[in-house]
Amino acid sequence: MAIQTSNGPREGQLYSESPQQEGTCIDAHIHIDLYEAEQRDELLERAFAEGVAAVIAVSMHLESSIVNRDIALRYAGRVHPAYGFHPEQPIPADKELDELFDWIRLRHEAGERFAIGEVGLPYYTRTEAQQAGGNIVFDENPYLQLLDRFAALAAELDRPIVLHAVYEDAGKACDILERHGVRRAHFHWFKGDAEVIRRMAASGYMVSVTPDVAYEAEIQQLVREYPTQLLMVETDGPWPFEGIYAGQQTRPAMAADAAKHIANIKQLPAVQVAEIMLANTRRFYGLL
Repeated sequence: MAIQTSNGPREGQLYSESPQQEGTCIDAHIHIDLYEAEQRDELLERAFAEGVAAVIAVSMHLESSIVNRDIALRYAGRVHPAYGFHPEQPIPADKELDELFDWIRLRHEAGERFAIGEVGLPYYTRTEAQQAGGNIVFDENPYLQLLDRFAALAAELDRPIVLHAVYEDAGKACDILERHGVRRAHFHWFKGDAEVIRRMAASGYMVSVTPDVAYEAEIQQLVREYPTQLLMVETDGPWPFEGIYAGQQTRPAMAADAAKHIANIKQLPAVQVAEIMLANTRRFYGLL
């Protein structure tokens, strides 16, 4: 895929400091580009009308990154992009990856605002392959090498990094982050054991919680254990949820529901927790 750039009168809006937007929550992790193209504007306009201050739009690959950048240009200060390669898919040829890294560097050299993400390790793909059995051996090494490359880039460019790394993969990700001295790490929709939870908290890594905290005991326990000052809320839309959300299209305002459930678990006032989640996300992504 050839490297593309966007042109037009709005392009400069990603280069300068965007004004802080009013709202009560930020959806810290959403795949805007995975919604149908004709739904995106309506989804975002409704979100902002419902009190969402901003969204962090994570990417799947280069094409996804380009789409998210274009959306961010149209919603300056509201849509903050993250560029990367989602690990739950086959790794492409080196040429395609090089194009992605070169494109990200161009965005940095132009002074644009963005994070690195979504990147990480293929826990679900790997475990499914192992459960399938047979003679196929899943090779995790290319994914470890790619995450190492993204972590090195985040450290070099001093950018936040958004991670898909759950259970035992979280420890591997922590090793890589520590090797490169990455401090601004965001583990989205995280699940893991007590040891890795303590390790991540001690390192000051952020964790974002989805609306499934309403019905998933594992996530509820995570919220009990993780420091409030290191939590954010997200939807991972368009991923659908169960329980009280069954049959509903996932939308950014559902992140505010996650904050309410966190407040119940932490036994803190809902308004206070919403303010903390909002401040945490602004601070981590530099949206002050």
